[in-house]
Amino acid sequence: MFLNKKINAVSFGEVLFDVFGEEKKIGGAPLNLALRTASFGFPVAMISAVGNDEDGKIICDYVRENQLDTRGIITTQDYDTGIVQVTLNERGSATYEIKFPSAWDFIEINNDTLNIVKNADVFFYGSLVCRNDASRNTLFRLLDSNPGMFKVFDVNLRKPFYHIGLLEELMNKADFIKFNDEEILEIAAELGFKSDDLEENIRFISEKTNTGSVCVTLGKHGSILLWNNKFYSHGGYPVKVADTVGAGDSFLASLIARLLSDKNPETALDFASAVGALVASYSGANPKLRNEEIEEFIKERV
Repeated sequence: MFLNKKINAVSFGEVLFDVFGEEKKIGGAPLNLALRTASFGFPVAMISAVGNDEDGKIICDYVRENQLDTRGIITTQDYDTGIVQVTLNERGSATYEIKFPSAWDFIEINNDTLNIVKNADVFFYGSLVCRNDASRNTLFRLLDSNPGMFKVFDVNLRKPFYHIGLLEELMNKADFIKFNDEEILEIAAELGFKSDDLEENIRFISEKTNTGSVCVTLGKHGSILLWNNKFYSHGGYPVKVADTVGAGDSFLASLIARLLSDKNPETALDFASAVGALVASYSGANPKLRNEEIEEFIKERV
């Protein structure tokens, strides 16, 4: 399915348990990105922190079982493994109550993380992990430690854990930025750009931050991608939604994997749209998807 299996990926940020009522599921956007990327056969390392507790042990065991490099996951004695209370509305859309502080707020830099990033081709990071100085400082040091890697910023606006100055810094570091439609309109407006046209907002962000590639997801209405100064769009694949948790993460992981493999933006966007839709049709952020299932899903809807 992919032409280049030698791309080394790193994902930095929160690992945690999403709690749906009485049910707990392993999650965190950066971990979701890492797991989906690894499912396509790429070498992937996770950089994060867990507590010295049962939840942390379960997450580390799960990450290893899914072929991720765990050298970058530290165990802290002082803070518990992250927990997020997830509430779903009638459409399966989620709202989040994110425990603070958590172990992933205190990700430390060490020789292992520096060596992992030194050999990375692509580096995923988000905005939520920057809510605390310790992890934020580690992130910026790692971003500067390997200028040649392709840096992918996954915007995840979770109130009250962001401000426009921080977001601008994070965007300025990126080679690729992914928003949803509400996020890009909010951020562009904060930066002084007033327009409801998504392509105009994408152009503004691209020029403002000197970021050549920008993608905006539109929920069930698909996505828009700016790649090599050209716009591409996809109308999305309709599915019966179980919940939307992790669908955007799988979309982004699939899009980047495909773009960096065969560099065809139209097929990359189609593939990513299919994976995101399939994930939304399952409960939880990280359902196992076979390549044959993805290909069959696309073929049935052409």
